[in-house]
Order: sequence, then C-alpha cells, then structure tokens
Amino acid sequence: MFTRLCAGLSKVALMAAVLGLILVLICVQYQVIGRYLFNDSPTWTEALALLLVLYITAFGVAVGVRDAGHIGLESLLVLLPEKLRLKLEVLIHALVALFGALMLDSGWTWTTLKWDEAKPMLGVPEGMDYLPLVMGGVLIVLFSIEHIVALLRGRSVEPAWN
Repeated sequence: MFTRLCAGLSKVALMAAVLGLILVLICVQYQVIGRYLFNDSPTWTEALALLLVLYITAFGVAVGVRDAGHIGLESLLVLLPEKLRLKLEVLIHALVALFGALMLDSGWTWTTLKWDEAKPMLGVPEGMDYLPLVMGGVLIVLFSIEHIVALLRGRSVEPAWN
C-alpha cells in the first residue's frame, strides 16, 4: 500500500512538473508577444514564471529521488560484497531522507516567516517561494523511506513513469 501511495504521489508530482513547464512556456510566450507585438510587456509573467520554476524543480527532484534519477556511484557499489552494499545503499537513502527533512524544516520556517508578505507583481504571499521546499522535502523523505523498505525486503522500486 505504501508503495502504491508513493507511486501515485510520484506520478502526480511528475504531472504537476510537466504542467508547470507548460505554464512557464505560456508565460514567457505571452511576455514576448506583449513586448514585441504590442510594446506592452505584462509585469506579472516573469514573476509567475520564476515562481513556477521553483515548483517544477522541487517536484522534479523528488521524482528523481524516487525513480533513482539522481547522481550515484553505482559502479563502486556493485564491486562490494552483498552485505556491505546493502548497508551502504540503506545509508545513502537515509542521508537523502535527512536532506529531504532539512529541506522540509527550513522550507517550513521560511514559508511561515514570509507568508504575511505579499509578492508585489503577483499579490500572493512571499511564502509561496519557499513552499516548494516543504512539498519537495516531504516527498523526498517518503520516497527515501520507500527505497529503504524495499532494500530491506529484497525488492526494488519501480519507476512511476513505467
């Protein structure tokens, strides 16, 4: 059940990142058209595009953690004895989970500190810039736990996009 939850969350995060990319393209295109065709560039498009990039990055990184798309030194791990390799893989995923927890903690701190300030171009809270750290951190912790459980059970995590 936990694996299905993580797979579902990964798919949703991936779809949100793709939707965010499409919205960034629309924002930038709208700004270019406004600037060059109408000589009236909308001010909110750049701010929205930058905000969307933060969400795209957070979701993309989380999906990369779950689907093992992050950088790793697997060539060294395969040379180790099975017991040591398993321990190191668990340690690696635990460290990634720690990183996600730190993202979550610092992101929550900054989100709450900046929530009452409004972004001038968009009129949304400044805390929206830091909310992706919280969301990405939660997903990274969940996905790292999923990998640890799978390793201890002798299984592997299937990428959500398959």
